[in-house]
Amino acid sequence: QANQVLLRIEHFAFTANNITYAVLGDRLKYWQLFPAPEGFGNIPVWGFGEVIASKHSGIATGETLFGYFPMATHLVIEAADVSKRGLRDAAAHRQGVAPVYNAYTRVSGDPAFAGKQGDYQALLRPLFMLSFLVDDFLAENEFFGAKAVMLSSASSKTAYGLAHLLHARGNGIKVIGLTSAGNTAFVTSLGCYDEVVTYDSLTSLPTNSPVAYVDMAGNGPLRAALHRHFGEQMKYSGIIGLTHRKPTSDAPAQALPGAEPQFFFAPDQIRKRTGELGPAGFNERFLAAWSGFAPNLDQWMKVIEHRGPAAVQRAYLDTLNGRVPPDQGLILSLSE
Repeated sequence: QANQVLLRIEHFAFTANNITYAVLGDRLKYWQLFPAPEGFGNIPVWGFGEVIASKHSGIATGETLFGYFPMATHLVIEAADVSKRGLRDAAAHRQGVAPVYNAYTRVSGDPAFAGKQGDYQALLRPLFMLSFLVDDFLAENEFFGAKAVMLSSASSKTAYGLAHLLHARGNGIKVIGLTSAGNTAFVTSLGCYDEVVTYDSLTSLPTNSPVAYVDMAGNGPLRAALHRHFGEQMKYSGIIGLTHRKPTSDAPAQALPGAEPQFFFAPDQIRKRTGELGPAGFNERFLAAWSGFAPNLDQWMKVIEHRGPAAVQRAYLDTLNGRVPPDQGLILSLSE
């Protein structure tokens, strides 16, 4: 139809973050973005699509778009707000969500989105935005007086993005990674954690100075154990992720010593910062942070590609069941 564009989905990234999209699909409207038959759902992913047909005068066949796609082979979008840099999908079922989920960047010929660099963008850029916002929030609040910041799931991509930013500040704040015994070597090798502690050794952490906790795992028992261990020295306890700000069944139920655990809601921080800096200023600051982070990825990550429906299914189940090593980044395609 008029203004519609048909995209062939070339490849997309798949991480534990996409599992989160599925878990929160009903509550946060992820399932409505790419409608599926009753009883089924299309999990959203970040990736690349090639324009293979266009009924919009400003979009040519053959160009490449980066953005939000279903785990599928093709997608039709209704192009709107088309500019030199990008466009958005104006389809009715894709409204009512954060604008980032409808935006497509025009990346043809852009080396930052080509080859392995493009894989890194798909795998880590959406996660690094969250890392960037948490770092910004903590710094804005002077780390709530903490002398150390602890991160659970320290091997996760969002956690080590945040650890990199915290470490790069060089302000004397200690960065502590909490992880499983099996991931200790990988987390240590990253070089952005000042100390790495396994979950079964938490009581070895000293309690004589104030700390902040960034909960990437969403692990209630772990959070409670840390609060009990640090008591009033726990100055900030943040649960990271796009979740409702209103109390829900997921909210911390029990009163714990120290700072009350609170959900970190990324869109609030985006709105605050874009209001202060303007969209261009905010984007400039984020890109500066990304340019300092991206060069590490050749050392930290191996990109593994899988093609075809059977390979995608295996990769999905491996991610769902925690079988993907932390140093791997999965790039998938449903096309053989």
